[in-house]
Amino acid sequence: MDKIVKRYYQLKQQQKETEQELKELRDQIMAFCDEKETSEFAAGPYRVKLVSQSRKEYDDLKLYEALPDLELWRMLSKSDPSKIAGLIKLGVIKEERIQDTYALKQITLLQVDKK
Repeated sequence: MDKIVKRYYQLKQQQKETEQELKELRDQIMAFCDEKETSEFAAGPYRVKLVSQSRKEYDDLKLYEALPDLELWRMLSKSDPSKIAGLIKLGVIKEERIQDTYALKQITLLQVDKK
């Protein structure tokens, strides 16, 4: 078991280092795109593309006030955008009822694909 725990620890450390390096590389690519005022470019055999998206960030208190039905709130337990979207699609919640309970957040996704 010692070997398993040791290997797990090593991999977790490696994962942290990899995630940090990915963040740094992503920041450099994003800075390059900002500098060149572009959202798409080729780098050797790779194609880089920035994709802008809007995500809803719900305010739990406002959402609770908009959805006073305790059974409905228990289905959510906390504001989970995918669960809320599912309830809207099912017609359990009307979009208009919760329109003031979230803020839209713009995010940029980085896609790197091989040509």
